[in-house]
Amino acid sequence: MKARRLTALLLAVLLTALTGCAGMKKTVTTGNVGVLKDTEFGNVYLDLTIDEFNQKGFAFGDSIDVTFSNGFKLEDIPYYSGYYVPVGAALAVGYPGYPHVMIARNYGSPMWEETKAEESTKAVATLREAGKYAPIQDLYSLSYSDLKEEYPSDVAFCNFRSFFGGELTEGRFYRSASPCDNSHLRASSADRLAEQAGIRCVMNLADSTEEMETYRQAGDFASLYYDGLSGAGGVLFLNLNANYRDPGFAAAVSRALLEMSGKEGPYLIHCMEGKDRTGFVCSLILALAGADREEIREDYMVTYANYYGITKEKTPEKYDAVLTFVDDFLYFVTDPNKEMVTAALSLEEGARDYLRYGGLTEEEIEQVERFVRG
Repeated sequence: MKARRLTALLLAVLLTALTGCAGMKKTVTTGNVGVLKDTEFGNVYLDLTIDEFNQKGFAFGDSIDVTFSNGFKLEDIPYYSGYYVPVGAALAVGYPGYPHVMIARNYGSPMWEETKAEESTKAVATLREAGKYAPIQDLYSLSYSDLKEEYPSDVAFCNFRSFFGGELTEGRFYRSASPCDNSHLRASSADRLAEQAGIRCVMNLADSTEEMETYRQAGDFASLYYDGLSGAGGVLFLNLNANYRDPGFAAAVSRALLEMSGKEGPYLIHCMEGKDRTGFVCSLILALAGADREEIREDYMVTYANYYGITKEKTPEKYDAVLTFVDDFLYFVTDPNKEMVTAALSLEEGARDYLRYGGLTEEEIEQVERFVRG
């Protein structure tokens, strides 16, 4: 009898334990992983590929916490496939083409410096709330193909085009994806288009001369026209991150425009994709030329039509969401009362203020403005 009672008691305890385990939620975490410095933007990579990170149970649109072994912690940050947060906000991003999941601030200070990370630093990412930011991920999520045959033309594939508005005439300034960095398989096509346009001077926002040398040594390098321009001193290598609010960014772009004013055109502005950094510099040039808000916004959105098929007619919600990127820049250079709409802003004076922020004198600003207006 006692044996039966003991057996029944043990079974009850075991059943309770199993039931409790079944009801427990499994913690989704990376465990301790190493960190790597992102050499392009100065942010922090977790030493996991995007696929490895997702296989641990994370999904785009989740809320996560990230704790560093030195005590730095980020709580309730979104995990997105792109930079779908306000300027200065922190996020984890698994951007297509990135080798790892990155921890960054959108157009903010380099996260490697903020976290005080070192080579020996470890980090743990933990799921805080699944799907908390999924609606934003769905609204902003963008992806494009690197296969040329999926685009109607080389122009669309490379996002290569002349931009103009205000007193800036067509055929003087161009923008494009990189004609030297073949990460997105566009370099040789963009190089060919640059040659056809007769480009004589280039502002390369993304690369250093050292990075140009690595492209030159790569087995798939075929950008001979661009290489010739570079060898002749026709390429200005700025090696910038995407934070246009940073004084260093403003100073580099301002000095480059001043230097370009003494060189022959046509002129080309590019970064890697010809999208964000390029988009902001082109907006600055258009504003200096007296272009209005709609001209600047329309040029900015051509890129998203080329790469993602986003148009006001086909995808109005995504179209309006993307417009906030360029509007953020317009608000920054004009520093308005928060209630003002961009249509009421003095964009031309704001662009001049940006050059002042970049360290140019009034005489130098006038020189750049005369150059832009031709």
